[in-house]
Amino acid sequence: MLMQIDNSKPLIITGSSLGGSVASLFTLWLLETINFSITKRPLCITFGSPLIGDNGLQNAILNYPTWSSCFLHVVSDQDPVPRVLNTNVYKPFGTFLLCSESGCGCFEDSQTILELLMATYSESPGNQNPNQVLELYKKIVDLNRKVICGDTAGLLQWTTPPLRAGIIIQLVAINALKRPQLQPQNNGLNNLITKTEEQEMKLFKSKGQGFDPSKKLNEIKINMAFFEWYKKSFKQKGIGYYDSFKNGSSTSDIDVIRFKKILTGYWEEMVDEAEKKPQKEGASFRTRWLFAGTNYRRMIEPLDIAEHYKVSTQDYKLSRSKHYEKLEQWLKETEKPSSGPNDLKKQTVASSLTEDSLFWAHVEEARISVARISRKGESDMEKESLNCKLIEFENYVLDLMKNYAVSPEIFLTGSSFMKWWEEYRKIKGTSYCSRLANLMNDAENYDKYATGCLVIH
Repeated sequence: MLMQIDNSKPLIITGSSLGGSVASLFTLWLLETINFSITKRPLCITFGSPLIGDNGLQNAILNYPTWSSCFLHVVSDQDPVPRVLNTNVYKPFGTFLLCSESGCGCFEDSQTILELLMATYSESPGNQNPNQVLELYKKIVDLNRKVICGDTAGLLQWTTPPLRAGIIIQLVAINALKRPQLQPQNNGLNNLITKTEEQEMKLFKSKGQGFDPSKKLNEIKINMAFFEWYKKSFKQKGIGYYDSFKNGSSTSDIDVIRFKKILTGYWEEMVDEAEKKPQKEGASFRTRWLFAGTNYRRMIEPLDIAEHYKVSTQDYKLSRSKHYEKLEQWLKETEKPSSGPNDLKKQTVASSLTEDSLFWAHVEEARISVARISRKGESDMEKESLNCKLIEFENYVLDLMKNYAVSPEIFLTGSSFMKWWEEYRKIKGTSYCSRLANLMNDAENYDKYATGCLVIH
C-alpha cells in the first residue's frame, strides 16, 4: 500500500474529535513505516481531538523533530473534547492551533498547551453548541480565520519585548483573558504570560540543541589520550593495562577511575541521544563519532570487566551496559564483512586494541571453567559441558588471532590469558593437541604475531 503513495501531492490525514485520535495514531504508524528517502512525510491535521499517549509517547515523538512537525491540532475554545483528558497522564505533542471567535494562536510547548487548553475554555453552557464548534472548524478549513488580532486589553507598551508582545497578542486572540483570575488587574495573567514566555524560550533553545555527537568530543579525546599513555606504560612492564587495573597495582588507578567516569558519562549520553534521534537507519552516528565510540568501547570496557571480576564470579555479559551493546551493534551495521586480515592490520597490530571489547570477559569465564573442572564435586556431565565451552573459547581466540583482531598484550607474562593457558595446559596435559595448543606451545609465535608475521591457516 505504501508504495502507491503519490509523491506529487501532499498526504494529509485528518479527523475530528475521536477521529482525530485515530488520525494521529495512523500518522504515527505511517511515520514508522514509510521510507522517507523516497516518500514525502504525511501531515496530520486534527480538529477537537482528545489528547493521546503519556510521557513516554510524547518524549518519543518530541525526540524526532521531523515527526513532531507532522502534527497540527486545531482546538476551539468552545470544544470540551480536547480538555476531557487534560490530566497529568495524557500529554500533547505537535503544534496546537487554539482558536476563538477573536482569532487563533499557535503553540508548541507541551506545558504551555496544557495550561492554555484550560485557560481558553468557554465553560458557559450557552457557548458549547456543537454546531458552533463545527462551524468554527469549517471556517478554519476554508482558511477564513484571522491568525492574530490586536491588543484589546491595554497590555502592550512600546518597551514590551517582541516575544512577550507576541504571546500577549496570541493570548488575546484565543480569549485567554475571559476567566476572572486572568483579568489584567490580577497577578494570574502576568504569571501566565511570564510562564508562557519562559517555556517558549526554553523550547526555542532546545530546537537548536538537537542530537550533536560532536559535543565535548575534543575534550573527550584528551581523556582518551590518558588511557593510551596508561596502556603503553604497563606494556613495558610485562603486564597489560587490563591486568594492572584488575590487580590495583598502580598509583595512577585513581586517575583511571576518574577519567573512566567522565568518558562513560559522555558516551552514555551520546548513545542515549543517538538512540532517540537517529540520523538514518543503520547509521546512528556519523563515521567520525562512531569511530571514537568504538575506540572508547574497546579501551574502557575491559576496565569494567576487570572491576566486575574483582568482586563477582557471575558472567559479566549478563549485566553488560546497554551503551556498549549499542555501540557494538551500530559498528556491525556499518562494517563490511572481512575476508581476512589486511596488511595494515598486520603492521599495526602491536599498538592496536582488541576488537572484541568482551575478550577479557571470555578469558575470565574460561578461567572459571578450568577451576571448576579441577575441583572435586563436579559431575562427569558438568565437566563435559565445561570442556565443550573451553574448546569453543580456543576456537574463538584462534579466529581473533587469525584476523589480527586481538592485541599482542595477551601474550605478556602477567596477563590473565597466559594464566588461563597455564591452568588449561595442566588439566589437559603436555600431550594435548589442538590448533591453538600447537600455536601456544611455541613461544616464538608470540613475537611473530606481534610483528604481523604469524600465518595461521
